[in-house]
This record gives sequence, C-alpha cells and structure tokens, in this order.
Amino acid sequence: MLSFLVDGDAIATAAAAVVDRLRVFSIAASLGGAESLVTQPITTTHHGLDPTDRARRGIADSMVRLSTGLEDADDLIADLHQALTPRNGTG
Repeated sequence: MLSFLVDGDAIATAAAAVVDRLRVFSIAASLGGAESLVTQPITTTHHGLDPTDRARRGIADSMVRLSTGLEDADDLIADLHQALTPRNGTG
C-alpha cells in the first residue's frame, strides 16, 4: 500500500487527473485483491467527512492511494510515470 500527494494549483483536480491517466491500475473505493488498484480518498472512502475532519485524519485533497497487485513491476512503474507526467498544464 502506498499513499502520496500530488502537487498542482487545484490539488484535488490534479490528483483526480493522475488517477484518470492510470491505465494498469483500476479505480476502486476499497483497496485489496490480486490486481493493482487506485483510489482518491476524498472522492471515495472519506467523501462523507468535512474538510476539517479529513485534515485532522491526515487525508489531504491531493492524496492518491495505490495497492499493487500481481502485474509486472515495469508495467506499474511505466503507468505511474505516464500518469504523473503533467500534460499541457493539467495536473
């Protein structure tokens, strides 16, 4: 399991853009299983909390969580690299 914060002007939007660009990882609200999964906590698991409660729990708007599965490590690394590479000023 890995969590990281995404930099950007509109941090929640930047994090969502990274999640949307991933191709090997599947979007999921709950992480676990044999496949690699990704979630943005503010839109899934912690959506119901107000921003103050999320901040108190260490859940930043820019947070992305990954759970790696059984896919080839090089494929996962390449997917993360392309997703984290900004495109035309977005994310």
